[in-house]
Amino acid sequence: MDVSSSSWLVILLAFAAANLPFFNDKVFALIPLKSGGAGQEHHRKALIIRLLELVVLYFVVGLIAMAIEARIGTRFPQQWEFYAITACLFIVLAFPGFVVRYLRKRR
Repeated sequence: MDVSSSSWLVILLAFAAANLPFFNDKVFALIPLKSGGAGQEHHRKALIIRLLELVVLYFVVGLIAMAIEARIGTRFPQQWEFYAITACLFIVLAFPGFVVRYLRKRR
């Protein structure tokens, strides 16, 4: 895999992972939340759970990106600025999911 295609792979993976918490009501799209009783329908995730998922998925995508970078060649050491910028970029990539979940009017 060359550098260009691996870069696009990481960007697409980050976009999908950043929006994942907002497009489903299961934790990490795998674990359903427990309902209060038999008469209740499925339980909606709270915003704090979605934000915690976002943080965990940021680190998962970061680890995958580091593994891809190490496979291509030498992994470059990064300073705190790199992680601050990529965290902000990850939040920006999550904006479409946030808009669909919280800002779009339901009809």
